[in-house]
Amino acid sequence: QVQLVESGGGLVQPGGSLRLSCTASGFPLNVYAIGWFRQAPGKEREGVSCISSSEDSTYYADSVKGRFTISRDDAKNIVYLQMNGLKPEDTAVYYCATSLDSLCVVYPTEPVPLNYDYYGQGTQVTVSS
Repeated sequence: QVQLVESGGGLVQPGGSLRLSCTASGFPLNVYAIGWFRQAPGKEREGVSCISSSEDSTYYADSVKGRFTISRDDAKNIVYLQMNGLKPEDTAVYYCATSLDSLCVVYPTEPVPLNYDYYGQGTQVTVSS
C-alpha cells in the first residue's frame, strides 16, 4: 500500500525554524519526484517545493526561496523540508505527494498540485508570537 506520512509540524515564533519529514511506505521513494504543498484556511492548496528523483533538480515557490530547503535521504525513504526564517504567512497544513514520475511538474517554479498523487494527511505549521 502506497502511503506518505508527514511529520515535524508545530508552533513556532516568527523567524524560527522547523524541519518537516515526508516518510514513504509501500514503495521506494527514489523512483518519484516529491513535492511539498501547503493549504491555509480558506485558500487553495499551493505548491511550495519539489525535488526530482535524482536530486539534480530542486524547485521553490518565490515566497519561500532562500528560506526553505528540500532534500531527500533515499536510504531512509524520507524527504525533508527545512524551513528557516518562518513568517506568519507560512502558517498552513503542509502536505507531501509524489509526482507521476521522476521529474517535478512545476509552473513556473511551483509544483502544480493536480499533477501529484498520494497526498499524506498533512502536518500543521503555525507561525505566531
